[in-house]
Amino acid sequence: MGHRLSKIYTRTGDTGTTGLGDGSRVEKDHVRIEAFGTVDELNSAIGLIRAESLPGGMDLLLSDIQHRLFDLGGELSVPGYIVIEQTDITLLEQALDSHNDELPMLKEFILPAGGRATAQCHLARTICRRAERRAYTLSKSESVNNYSIAYLNRLSDLLFVIARVLARFENGQEVLWQAKVRS
Repeated sequence: MGHRLSKIYTRTGDTGTTGLGDGSRVEKDHVRIEAFGTVDELNSAIGLIRAESLPGGMDLLLSDIQHRLFDLGGELSVPGYIVIEQTDITLLEQALDSHNDELPMLKEFILPAGGRATAQCHLARTICRRAERRAYTLSKSESVNNYSIAYLNRLSDLLFVIARVLARFENGQEVLWQAKVRS
């Protein structure tokens, strides 16, 4: 692994550029920076979920996801570097199936509300969707590992299901959307 930062500020970004993992520099609003920056934001949002009381095994699952997101962020910060594989997606799908099997069929849209962990999970889900969009946008102009985009897609689905699990764990119910009655 590369060198670790011993000095936190470097002043190299003061002029609107930032360094990638391969040592090259791009503007701070470059689509690549947006992509891995949003993955970093997602990782932080998952950290907030983990700060709450969670049902058995959920903290370990989210911890594993955070490690893969750090890998994915590294992958996006180094052009041509690949870490995420099909097995990472398969693990998400297995968790998705396992948690979703225990839930009642969804017949209504649900609001991103409920207890604290539930609401934080919905926020993480929306950040995950944005990270997926940013990675896809990057893929239109530069090479991006297709598994990384699929990983983010599957993770947003898993976060939705986890939010449903957490709603039951925290207060026993989801907040259902009530459509405005048109007159």
